[in-house]
Amino acid sequence: MSKNFDAKTTTLLIFVAAVAALRVAFNFSHEISPVANFSPVGAMAIFGGAYFNKRWKAFVFPLLMLFISDIVLHQTVFKKYGNGFLYGGWYWVYGAFAVITMISRLTLTKITIHRFFVSVIVCVLIHWIVTDFGVWISSTRYPQTFNGFILCLENAIPYESGTLLYGIVLFVGFEWTKRKYPALQTVE
Repeated sequence: MSKNFDAKTTTLLIFVAAVAALRVAFNFSHEISPVANFSPVGAMAIFGGAYFNKRWKAFVFPLLMLFISDIVLHQTVFKKYGNGFLYGGWYWVYGAFAVITMISRLTLTKITIHRFFVSVIVCVLIHWIVTDFGVWISSTRYPQTFNGFILCLENAIPYESGTLLYGIVLFVGFEWTKRKYPALQTVE
């Protein structure tokens, strides 16, 4: 095996890319699938922050997978809902994504079940409040009142549950893979 080959980084990229591909696949139909409501976006950020040892990799690789999946979705499936390259308010999602990555880098320095669940709860709250603030503030659908913001948050609840589901898949999957292949336990 080449000295330049980094098995851990490659494996982490495969995990994040697979979840991003599922995000696209579950949205590719004539009608939006109920499974599409379970978004892996938050889980990708938490996973990247927890496992990529180099800060730039923790932010860049998961963010790149989010960007690629956004481009595919918004140039195909969701094209009729947008009027440009990406969806309106994308900067709220990407900003929340960066904050989630940073929080998970701080809270998941040692990966335990307790720390994982605390990170998921904190990160879901960040994603939920930040991205839905962006939806609410730019929306004509919701009144620009406190009650309108609460209504926006209530309507977004189903979308937040994917962070826990995909997070479990990513973390358990990688921990199992790491035990099976000891080369993945090395520092990148």
